[in-house]
Amino acid sequence: MTSPGLSRRASEIPASATVALADMATQLRARGEDIVDLTAGRATEPCPDAIIDKAIEAMRAGHTHQTPARGTAEYRRMAAAKLARENGIEADPDKNIVATLGCKNGLLLALMAILDPGDEVIIEDPAFVSYAPTIRYLGGIPKPVALPVEQDFRWRGEDLSAALSDRSKAIILCSPQNPTGVVHTREDLEVIAAVARKHNLYVIADEVYERMTWGDREHLCIGTLPGMAERSIDLMSLTKSHAMGGWRIGFAHGPEEVIDAMVQVQAHLTTCAGSFTQAGAALAFGEEPEAGLLELWEDWEARCKFVSQALAALPGVRCRVPEAGYYAWVDLRQLSMDSESVARMLLAEHRVAVVPGRAFGPNGEGFIRVTCVKSWDIMREAVARLGKGLGSLSRSSE
Repeated sequence: MTSPGLSRRASEIPASATVALADMATQLRARGEDIVDLTAGRATEPCPDAIIDKAIEAMRAGHTHQTPARGTAEYRRMAAAKLARENGIEADPDKNIVATLGCKNGLLLALMAILDPGDEVIIEDPAFVSYAPTIRYLGGIPKPVALPVEQDFRWRGEDLSAALSDRSKAIILCSPQNPTGVVHTREDLEVIAAVARKHNLYVIADEVYERMTWGDREHLCIGTLPGMAERSIDLMSLTKSHAMGGWRIGFAHGPEEVIDAMVQVQAHLTTCAGSFTQAGAALAFGEEPEAGLLELWEDWEARCKFVSQALAALPGVRCRVPEAGYYAWVDLRQLSMDSESVARMLLAEHRVAVVPGRAFGPNGEGFIRVTCVKSWDIMREAVARLGKGLGSLSRSSE
């Protein structure tokens, strides 16, 4: 007897490339194989002790039950304090903020609040691998707009406008950008804001890498630009900056009517974010980053610089130091192999796992993404293995 079958969406939408590759590397290591995993964006270091202690304290105090769907009052108050302190945004914690299970959950809630079946959403190309599938799961239509290398992976207003139709509803922006490592300037954001204002679009800004900008670069929220507060939805979390990916905690900030709708969706789908995770995250959001965390971020920047410069020195390889985040976006277009074949070769022959650029969209072809925030020992070994693998490709392309 056959089963009733899966939904068409479940059958047609591919698995997350980054998660699938990370899981594959984990399975190989579990079998005793010596794999260097540079796929998913997971740092070596654990979450700071003070945050862990705060969550344990909350659990021991009995805070192990459901919270309001909007999140605890303390958590939302600390999120609002963070927005005021670091982003120049004055938010009402009772109206403009909802606790989420990280940025992915925030994106899902935001899209469910604003999207009808058949609506179109502009996304970057290359873009984080989960944007297009999430839109499709909800019956929307992702509309990728290329981030050309020649434009330093930045949009032009005419390219955005050309992709619009009468079904366009929103733009999803990853700022700072994954996978390219671009930090958007005010000029970059104004290009996007002008299109959103003219065509009455929402902008959903995934800002998970906002605290990891390198050099003298600074992150700017698009919602602070004129006429954008009423149409911007900011997604923030501690997944990357505080090594808290397993906590699944973040928040969304936006217009009151959108946040209210997101709260309603959350109440039905997940009830709430975790109670004790909110307690620990409130501490992280409510205070200036401690000295140890700032030192860690500086060390991550140094690791990104080391990896990027080492790879850029290889024949036929181009790689600039990322402006933010912790990935090297490695340009292999001069070599004679597509990105998926390169990734398979590196794993099979050199035991190092990377993400093929094609996973991030058609415009990512010819690149691979390399996570740079494993330990120094791991990164040095990774560079040696990548050098051997990519060096062999370079020689075969001559």
